[in-house]
Amino acid sequence: MIALDVFLAFVAATALLMVIPGPNVALIVANSVAHGTRFGLLTVAGTASGVVVQLALTVLGASAALDFLASGFEVLRWVGVAYLVWLGIAAWRAPPVDLTQVKPQARSARAIYLRGLLVCLTNPKTLLFCGAFLPQFVTPGPDATRQLLLLAVTFFVVSTVLDSLWALLTGRLRGLLVARARLRNRVTGGLMIGAGLGLALARKP
Repeated sequence: MIALDVFLAFVAATALLMVIPGPNVALIVANSVAHGTRFGLLTVAGTASGVVVQLALTVLGASAALDFLASGFEVLRWVGVAYLVWLGIAAWRAPPVDLTQVKPQARSARAIYLRGLLVCLTNPKTLLFCGAFLPQFVTPGPDATRQLLLLAVTFFVVSTVLDSLWALLTGRLRGLLVARARLRNRVTGGLMIGAGLGLALARKP
């Protein structure tokens, strides 16, 4: 199984990366401001459902890749490192975007849930990120799939809790979406680059 220090490092890295606002958070905040906390949390339910689908695809894909690559497992991990660094550079160089321009969904529980689900599912970067990020913390072996499942569940819990905090504290946190948009990009990019390089340097021969 995963060593405790590796697991705690995964939790910390996930929390740091998930706390940076993206499309899911923008929609959660928009619905919370327009319709109240209950509808913000309903949006979280929609985005969380999308995360479940993406994590399931990640675990299935990574497990198949591990079986296929066998002794070439390091290839998969280095591809993941390269992708994380590339994402970080892209985020660092991206022009600032005002996430508060996201329009809230009409006041309909079904519509709000479905839009949250679709926003998450139609963001391929989340799926690619999970595919690059999770395998970095897996030790090759017969229980690799179980390790992936543990990481996927942990990722889901951390991301859902943080998204729920955005919905609950939206009045205070909304300013973060407006102020220093370029700095937000730099922080996101720096965290991704640091995660990729840190995982690369932490590898044991």
